[in-house]
Parts: sequence; structure tokens; C-alpha cells
Amino acid sequence: MAASSSVFHRVRTGSKIGAQYDQDGNLIQVETREDEEQNVKLSEILELLLAAGYFRARIKGLSPFDKVVGGMTWCITTCNFDIDVDLLFQENSTIGQKIALTEKIVSVLPKMKCPHRLEPHQIQGLDFIHIFPVIQWLVKRAIETREEMGDYVRSYSISQFQKTHSLPEDDEFLQRKDKAVRAVLDVLEVYKPQRKYRRQRDAGELLDEESRVHSTLLEYGRRYGFSKQSKEDKVEEKKASLSSGAQAAPPGMTEVSEEDDLQAAEEMRIKSLMTNMAAMANEEGKLTASAVGQIVGLQSEEIKQIASEYAEKQSELSSEERSERYGPLQQHRRAVASLNKQIQQKTKQLEELRAKHAEVKTGSDEAKRKLMEATEHSERLKKEMKSLEEMEEQADSSLLEKLRSLVTMNENLKQQEQEFRTHCREEMTRLQQNIEELKMASGQDTEEQKERNQLIDKQYDTDREKLQRIRLLMARRNREIAILQRKIDEVPSRAELTQYQKRFIELYSQVSATHKETKQFFTLYNTLDDKKVYLEKEVNLLNSIHDNFQQAMSSSAAKEQFLRQMEQIVEGIKQSRIKMEKKKQENKMRRDQLNDEYLELLDKQRLYFKTVKDFKEECRKNEMLLSKLRAKGAS
Repeated sequence: MAASSSVFHRVRTGSKIGAQYDQDGNLIQVETREDEEQNVKLSEILELLLAAGYFRARIKGLSPFDKVVGGMTWCITTCNFDIDVDLLFQENSTIGQKIALTEKIVSVLPKMKCPHRLEPHQIQGLDFIHIFPVIQWLVKRAIETREEMGDYVRSYSISQFQKTHSLPEDDEFLQRKDKAVRAVLDVLEVYKPQRKYRRQRDAGELLDEESRVHSTLLEYGRRYGFSKQSKEDKVEEKKASLSSGAQAAPPGMTEVSEEDDLQAAEEMRIKSLMTNMAAMANEEGKLTASAVGQIVGLQSEEIKQIASEYAEKQSELSSEERSERYGPLQQHRRAVASLNKQIQQKTKQLEELRAKHAEVKTGSDEAKRKLMEATEHSERLKKEMKSLEEMEEQADSSLLEKLRSLVTMNENLKQQEQEFRTHCREEMTRLQQNIEELKMASGQDTEEQKERNQLIDKQYDTDREKLQRIRLLMARRNREIAILQRKIDEVPSRAELTQYQKRFIELYSQVSATHKETKQFFTLYNTLDDKKVYLEKEVNLLNSIHDNFQQAMSSSAAKEQFLRQMEQIVEGIKQSRIKMEKKKQENKMRRDQLNDEYLELLDKQRLYFKTVKDFKEECRKNEMLLSKLRAKGAS
């Protein structure tokens, strides 16, 4: 019972791995891979996280694992994805906690549709080469998400602000809006199309679409020429118009040119359309010279000139022989059209003159500016010349004469140098021409020179083929070297073997700790089971004693038999206790023996670590001596 009672006082050990010490008593820490490429990728990852806004990566006290995992978690959270990780108070976690963190992160990446594959052991082992593309993608996704959410939040805040507040510019716009709308409506009302004529109801319906369009335009006072037709249509139209007006036309009209005939036919067609229209509100559509002057905005002199020209044209039109065929309204409109054309020409000329005037004015301003700059420059030069003359008066005259002579000599030497260079170029050109002439005059090469050239060509071809063979051989050797180099690279280096060894040691330590914990659970279970068996025996014994006690006390013989049985039971318990004590002593001796063996193994382990350390030191010295020997041999 005493042996089994100690089980309840035993403290349960956790799953954390026990500390390991070297031969000097220092704590052995698991090292990570410290090659150059991994460090470069780690620095690039930290730069990416800082650029994205994860400034916790600047803290020097955090380990690379905490920085990288914290950055990944921050990026995932920024992208609006949920991850059950809290890194605020879990730095320097155990291996189990690290694996749990990495598994949660890796499970979220496929939901985000990450194109790069990543495993939990790569994050836990700080494989920055495979972590870098994932970090790069997460940072890009986080920046895009922030931009999208930033625009959304900005637009939402603007809309909320505009619901209850307004800017001074908006108030000013609202105040001017009504006024501007009224002004636009007034302008539309003033300049809206005004109908001057209306087609009579008893007039026949126009079947031609073009005639209907022009009739509508004539109702609003606009006159446009008809579209061009084919020659046959023009001839037929001309014949129809001439036949309709043959009675009123004088004999001299048969000699009118073709253009005048077409124009006359067009005028007749317009007249036929106008005969079916009635004026609106007694407006005849007449346009006087003063009205033309007001519309165009010309000066009084030009208005008078145009009015006189209009009167002359009107008198000429009235004196023509065709006046009987055309009504006064058509003649008046033709005169107004010609005057409008002249007004447009004059307006165009005025605009051209204004543009030329603006160009000339701009050129004049530029010339004035340049003149002012030149005047200022001249004034500065005069001041400098005056100061130089004052200095010249104060300086020594002999020294000035010497300087003048030197300056003159310098100018002469520069000119002579330029002339000499020109002469050298001309002489070189002349000599090159002489060489070319001599080559042309020498004629064909001799037979000996031909044979020599053939030998040179043959030797050149031979050397070229030899060079090609050497290049092919060199390429084959380069391929062999590359194959050997790949085979050499496939063999792990000393640093990689050390890394593998440390990873295996770490895995072995984790498995050993789990095995040790499992053994403790088995031992605890066995102990409790033995205790349960003994307690059941004890309960059964007490129950049998309790059941037989009354019967045993009924007679003296039964009482003596009961006492003998009790003595036998006590003797059996003592024998069992002696056996358990003996077993306990055996287990204790076995424990002491195993402890002695463990101490011996620890001594061997210390000796092994010391030997390995000495061996590494000797290898380092050997490499240093070899490098010195190579340096001396090279020198």
C-alpha cells in the first residue's frame, strides 16, 4: 500500500522537451539554416512587410519566425479573411504551438486562392526561399484590398458628409444655379425659331420628301438650295420650268446660260412652294439694309456702302428682262442673299486682319522685349568697359602692352593651328587619292602573288576548321563539366549535413519526449490498476470477515477457527508485503545501475562533443594553412 500511495504525489510532466547541455555545461539550442541566400530572402521579406505597413517587423527582439508568421497573419487579416491566431502575447512559442500556427495559416491560403504552395514544416523550418513568393503575393493582395476598401470608405464618408453638411463652393453653386437656369431659359425663349409662313390648307400635298423638307424650312424663313441631281433630272426639270414659264418669258431669254437656267428653275420651284404659303402676323420677311447692319454689327460707313450696293443691285435687277417672270419677293431675296454673302466675306476678311494684327502685335512685343534686353546688355557692357578702362589707367602700361602682345600671339597661334589642321586634312585626302590611283595603275597581280594568296586562303580555311573542332571539343568538355558539377551539387555539403543532423536531433527529441510521456501514462495506469486490485481484495476480505463474524462468535470452536483463519490471512499479507519489498529493492538496484550507466554515457557524450570541437578547430587550422600555402604558391 505504501508503494502504491506515492503515485498520487508524483507531478505530471508536460510535453515540453527537456534542456540539453554540451560538455561545457552550455544550453544546446537548435540552430536554423544560416546560408547567404536564406538571409537575403529574409531581408527581402522584411522589406516587403515594412513597405506594406507591418511595422512590427522592425522590432529587433522578435525572432524571424515571429516576424514572418506575424506578417502573414496581418496580411491575411487585412484581406478580410478570418484566422484564429493571436500573436500579441505568444512570442518564442514551443514547437507544438508553432506547428499549430503554421497549420492554421496554411489552411487559410487555399481559401484565398493563393497560386503558391506552402507546407507547415517550411514555415516552421524558416525556409524563406519558399516563403518569399507567398509573402509577395499576400502583400500585393493586402495593398489591393486596402486600395479597394479605401475608395469605398472614402466614397461612403463623402456621402455621409454630404447628407448633413455642404462646402462653400456647393452653396455658391446652388445660389448661382437658379439664376443661370433662368438666363438659359430666357435665351432659349428669345432665340427660339419663329414661324413666318404657313402652308395653306387648300394646297396640295407634297409627295417628294425633299420638297416637304424645303417647304418646312421656308415656313421658318430659311432658304437652302436643293441637292444635286443627275443630269437627266436636271434636263427634265429645266424643260418643265421653261414650259411652265414660256408664256411670260421674252424671246431673248432663250440665250441664257445653262447655269442661269438651272438657277431659274430652282427659283421657280421655290416660288411654286411660296405661292401656297400665307404670311404669319403680317410679316412679309423683308430685310432692310439697317437690319443687316444691326445683325452683323458693322460700322456706319460699311452699312451705308452695303445699302448703296443693295440699291444698285436692286435697280439692276428691276431693269433686267427677266423681271417679269420673277416676282419682287424673289428678286429681293436674291439681293439679300448676295448681300449676306458679301457681309460674310467682309467679316472673314475682318477676322483675318484681326489675326494678322494679333500676330504683328505679338512680334512687336517680342521685338520690344529683345530690344530692352539688348539695351540692358549694352549698358552692362558699357559699365564693364568703363571699369576696365579705369583699371587700365591705374595699371602699369608696360604690363598691359605685354598682355596685349600675348593675346595677339595667342589668337595668331590659334589661327595657324586651324590652318595647319585644314592643310593636314587636305594633304591626307590627296595622299589617299594617290594611293588609290597607284593601286588602279598597278593592274593585275602576278602569278607568284596569286599562288601566295591561294596558300594564305588554304591556311586560313585549315585554321578555321581546326578552330571549329576545338570549339566543339570545348563545348563537349563544358557539358561534361556541367554534368559533374550537378552530380557534385547533388551530394550534400557539410553545412547541409549539419542542418540535417540538427533537424533529426530535434525530431528525435520531440519523439523521445512524446515516448517518455506515453511511458509515464502507462506506468501510472498499471500502478492504479494494481492499487485497484489490492483495494478490491481488501474490500472482499473485510466483507467476508464482517459476514462471518456473528457466526464465529456464536460458539467457542467457531471462534477459534475464525482466529486461526485471521492469523493465516495476516501471515499471507505479511508474505505479500515481503515480496513487494523485495521487488522494490530489486527495482531500486536496477534504477541505480541504469543511473550509473546514464552518467557514463553522459561522460562519453561530453568527450564526444569535446572531440568534435577539437576536430573542427583542427580542420579550421588545416584550411587556413592550406590557403596560406596556396597563396605562397600563387605568388
